[in-house]
Amino acid sequence: MIPALAPPLADYAARHVKLAVAEGVATLTLDRPERKNPLTFESYGELTAIFRAAVQDEAVRAFVVTGAGGNFCSGGDVHEIIGRLLERDTKGLMAFTAMTGDLVKAMRACPQPILAAVDGVCAGAGAIIAMASDLRLGTPRAKVAFLFNRVGLAGCDMGACAILPRLVGQGRASELLFTGRSLPGAEAQAWGFFNALHEPDALAGEAARLAASLAAGPAFANAMTKRMLAMEWAMSIEQAIEAEAVAQALCMTTNDFRRAYDAFVAKQRPVFRGD
Repeated sequence: MIPALAPPLADYAARHVKLAVAEGVATLTLDRPERKNPLTFESYGELTAIFRAAVQDEAVRAFVVTGAGGNFCSGGDVHEIIGRLLERDTKGLMAFTAMTGDLVKAMRACPQPILAAVDGVCAGAGAIIAMASDLRLGTPRAKVAFLFNRVGLAGCDMGACAILPRLVGQGRASELLFTGRSLPGAEAQAWGFFNALHEPDALAGEAARLAASLAAGPAFANAMTKRMLAMEWAMSIEQAIEAEAVAQALCMTTNDFRRAYDAFVAKQRPVFRGD
């Protein structure tokens, strides 16, 4: 876990990804455009640390994850990760797969909604990062590929067999994980992987607008929604209804709930503060 005295994300000195915080939105940019933004051991660790630190940062109320240079992420760097993995024993390989899984755990555990803005190549671990986000915006030229089987590996990577079927359905997830084929932007939207498509030159602006809207929402309630969406995967309908009754009652104790009522009475738009 990140220490209690960790600096706010606005002061976080990121070295392996770009991090910018403004107006309650933290934007993470994978920034190795000459290689289509592959991940390294270091960027995996830094992304995980940032999402874990976000648990304690009430000033950040939404995330945008994107890539530089017209691509999202090409997955693990072939030379800096894959080549080095061939030199590891089983214990070392298990340490690596545990580390990559920790990134998805951190993304799902952080209370803020995460929006992936995906253009161009979105492959391997890059596709996993998009999958693990709460919302996904794409472009017509985006190509999403869970291509693990094409490098001799199973599709069960970083939670893909658990999360992807919930986004696109079991049969479609099976097709993507068994074949490793690229999913074009329009098809990804039709399948429910992308929430919306935008032209490449409009993607950043649309992502920023949606993230700003999320950041302006009731932070406690949004965090509760994210938590319950995850918890209810393993619940019966009856259990889910009972759990949601408790969650919603807690939201009704917040000042944001009262602000919404007061604004309605005054015929104004509520300004949420997250308390």
